Amino acid sequence: MHKAEFERQLTTLIQKGYPEMAGMTADEFRENLAPLQPLAEALPIQEDDQQEGLVPFVLVVKGDWFDGEKAMQAIERQKKAGFSVMDAEEIRRFTPIEGIEIPTGMAYLMTGIDTGKETLNVTPNDAMPILMEQQRSPLTLEEGIALITHFPDRVKKNNGFSLLGSRCGDRRVTAMWISENKPKLGWCWAGNPHTWLGSASCQARLDEKKP
Repeated sequence: MHKAEFERQLTTLIQKGYPEMAGMTADEFRENLAPLQPLAEALPIQEDDQQEGLVPFVLVVKGDWFDGEKAMQAIERQKKAGFSVMDAEEIRRFTPIEGIEIPTGMAYLMTGIDTGKETLNVTPNDAMPILMEQQRSPLTLEEGIALITHFPDRVKKNNGFSLLGSRCGDRRVTAMWISENKPKLGWCWAGNPHTWLGSASCQARLDEKKP
């Protein structure tokens, strides 16, 4: 199950132009990400993987290797292309917050993803300690892009999600939601609650050097 899913996600990235954005051929891109496949295959298949809003794993390419604005435009949900209110340069300003350890390679696996249904209408500021208490890690901006690249239907009209794991030094928190039936990368204020916006999180980040 996980082998086929890994191949599906890798193929999706290639089809959406990630090798070109990284300055590689498709074969070079595949070769760089291939060491992650055994990690995906070794992951246990949990019964709750099929629960609403939960995803077993996501193949994440680090932000240094792709254009965030182009990546959003390549996302397709119900025949509608995604978009971002921020350009690639502004997206790059949002970096992982202190306490989040991102693997060192070009890409990694993110496991145990939850799109934040339990934190709907909770401000990002208040959601953070909830996630910490649950021993979960907030998603970064690039992880949010990866999630809806591979699982576009995980962002819903009544359940968008904030990406608390990336900040740029101001009060903004980036988020994914549906606008005009399209997946949108935007931002909200850290102290404002929204009934349709939760806070996404994961259990772990894995690469071939740190299983």
